Amino acid sequence: MGEDRGILLKNSPVIKKKMKSLMEPTEWIVISLGGSLIVPLGGIDTVFIHEFRGVIHSLVKKGMRFIIVCGGGQTARDYQDALKSIDPDITDIRLDWLGIGATELNAQLVASVFRDIADQNVITEPHKKIVTRVPIVFASGWRPECSTDYVAVILASNVGATQIINLSDIDCVYDTDPKGKNGKKAKRIKNISWSDYLRIIPKKFTAGQKSPFDPVASREAQKRGLEVAIMNGHNLADLESYLHPTGSDFMGTRINGILPLEFHPSTQGFKGKHIFPPIVIRIT
Repeated sequence: MGEDRGILLKNSPVIKKKMKSLMEPTEWIVISLGGSLIVPLGGIDTVFIHEFRGVIHSLVKKGMRFIIVCGGGQTARDYQDALKSIDPDITDIRLDWLGIGATELNAQLVASVFRDIADQNVITEPHKKIVTRVPIVFASGWRPECSTDYVAVILASNVGATQIINLSDIDCVYDTDPKGKNGKKAKRIKNISWSDYLRIIPKKFTAGQKSPFDPVASREAQKRGLEVAIMNGHNLADLESYLHPTGSDFMGTRINGILPLEFHPSTQGFKGKHIFPPIVIRIT
């Protein structure tokens, strides 16, 4: 497929008329598409992929452009579990490489579904300059010990994007695990600043970590002035609400550097607590 996998120059006249520079910050939005949405337990979710395609198509018609980073999902877990059963002494690095391979396979699948408006060369190196004439590009995992959250942040900086949308199978950020022993008391956090968010999640990233957006990626996002929206991909109307030009409300959580006082965690009883998503699955 060639060394530079982020280039595609063959497109229809309609796409060419709409073409704008990839470096325009208002044009490009990064989506971190959780592997649990693409390949949940039970196999590839073709219904979700079809619905996702419809929503993204409608947003592209409104002038939006997307970089979509795909997770590994159950495919990654199946391969990793198989390898561990054959070789119990296998290193975490080798397992990570298997997971990265699964993210690329999933990205190839979804890119093919979008073949009429998407670059068919999956980005595997987020720091490289991206050249394309289409409104959608896909990316996979990058290297061991780096989550797809981190890849999304690097890509956002690469193209001048200011927003990252984290689509997974969780609704939002909670102050405690809704599925834990204190789950009935779990409260949603609607808005939170990066500084407060970083105080209440683990300081280091580990595979399967219980945090909606991993700490390494979060520190990078804070440093680069990015906003991250956490939302459930099974409610794609939420995605449209978040991206609505009038700033329509959405059911997820907004993480950024500027936070109105009424949304401050200390005014809602969240200060000093750890926050968790309801389902703890993170595959890079």
